Amino acid sequence: MTGLTDAATRNGEARTETAQEPVVRSSAGRRVLAALRIVIGFTFLWSFLDSALGLNYSTAPEDAWIAGESPTQGYLMGASDGTFGPLWEAMAGNPVVDVLFMLALLGLGVAAISGAGLRVAAVAGPLLALGLYASQLPLESGAANNPVTTDHWYYALLFPLFALLDAGRTWGLAGTWERLPIAQRFPWLR
Repeated sequence: MTGLTDAATRNGEARTETAQEPVVRSSAGRRVLAALRIVIGFTFLWSFLDSALGLNYSTAPEDAWIAGESPTQGYLMGASDGTFGPLWEAMAGNPVVDVLFMLALLGLGVAAISGAGLRVAAVAGPLLALGLYASQLPLESGAANNPVTTDHWYYALLFPLFALLDAGRTWGLAGTWERLPIAQRFPWLR
C-alpha cells in the first residue's frame, strides 16, 4: 500500500510508521484502477441524482424523490413476487429505508469518485449490492442473462478491491483525506 502503515518490532517495542511500496506497482495499472473507481462512482452518483431529481432516465420527474415520491417503492414492490417478497414489500416506501438507500447511493458515489472513505465503501458497497441482488431472486430465464450472477456481484467485489489496493491515491483525495483530524482519530473512515 502507498501510505503509512503500522509495523511492530519483534521485541514488542513501540510501533513505527513506515512507508511501503504501492500495491499496484504499474503506473498504468493504477490509472486503470482509478478510472474504474471513478466510473463505478459515477454509476452510483448518477443513480442518486436521477432518483432524487427525476432526470428522466430511469426516473420521471413526477416520480422523483424531490417531488415527494419514494425512491424504493417501485423497485421493491416489483421484487415482492420474488424469494424475499414479503420483506421487500414491508420495506417499500418506508421513509427510513428511502433515506438509507439514497444516502448509500450518494455516499458510495462520492467515495468512489473522490477516492476518500474507501474503507467505509468497502463494507457499504457489498451490503447494498448484495441486498439488491437478493431482491432479484430467483433469477429467471429471460429476466437475467445468467442464472447465478448479475452486475451487483461486480459492485460487491469492486468496492473492497478499491480499498485493498489503495485505489484512492491515484486521481483521488485519499492522501488528503487521511490527514484530516477525523480520519486520524477514526482510521476506519479512511
